[in-house]
Amino acid sequence: MKHQFAIGTDIGGSHISCAAVDLFTGRIERETLTERPVDNQASADTIISTWADALANVLDKVHADNVKGIGFAMPGPFDYVKGISYIKGVAKYESLYGVNVGELISSKLRVRENFLMRYMNDASSFAVGEAWAGKASGFHRSLSITLGTGFGSAFISDRIPVVDGPEVPRLGCVYHLPYKDGIADDSFSTRGLLKRYKTATGKDIKGAKELAALADGNEVVMALFREFGDSLGEFLVPWLNGFGAEILVIGGNISYAYGLFGKQFEERLQKEKCNCEVALSELKEDAALLGSAYLFNDNFWKDVQHALPLM
Repeated sequence: MKHQFAIGTDIGGSHISCAAVDLFTGRIERETLTERPVDNQASADTIISTWADALANVLDKVHADNVKGIGFAMPGPFDYVKGISYIKGVAKYESLYGVNVGELISSKLRVRENFLMRYMNDASSFAVGEAWAGKASGFHRSLSITLGTGFGSAFISDRIPVVDGPEVPRLGCVYHLPYKDGIADDSFSTRGLLKRYKTATGKDIKGAKELAALADGNEVVMALFREFGDSLGEFLVPWLNGFGAEILVIGGNISYAYGLFGKQFEERLQKEKCNCEVALSELKEDAALLGSAYLFNDNFWKDVQHALPLM
């Protein structure tokens, strides 16, 4: 069937993952899944060439004539309407500042002239994927968060990201909101966990996985995770209640350590009379692939376009 597939693409800080997604069944075609490491400090041409190589591998396996287009789950700042990157001031992809990503990729892939490329914020893509085919499917209102290098989040109503209005924060996400002596991203991220560990012990550690591995029998580490869970619950409750979220979906690398902080997190929600269900993502990285591919569902595309300029 012509245009049966869309390619979902997750642009990470140091990798690209992409795969063909069947738009009718919501199935990721596993034999097409392609991943490539990316040097995020490289030139724009080198980065785009790496992305194009990965995408070409997927196109070779399903043939471009069967593909409606390529959807990208992209970190910001990014113009999600025009496909132009405005990332700067961080140690990744700065060479892409002002670059029209779609035009360059199209030139390298040599796809048909009207071949479509669409873009959505990476956290929103994760949340849409969960609402389409994951833990949030079957719910009208959800909040999905990713706890990892940063604190990603997106509010979803009937699969559409809600990015403005009185029920959600500015930009429709929470990472930038004030919390303690900084912003939420400073606390609810790998960076925040490792900083608190160093403050408590004077020691550096590589990442959240390594920190969690120390927890057994280590009261300092256990206390750090308990405090993390309680604080995360305290921070999220007003937004969960204000939005009327029926379910909260948690993903990201720190979610693998949910057993160390989940009890305190859920107790805080109960204490604050938040009846929202809590679920760990089972899709994990697949959620962003599905969410970005879903940009080629005609009904979704019609409804989501108003939100893209505000992401």
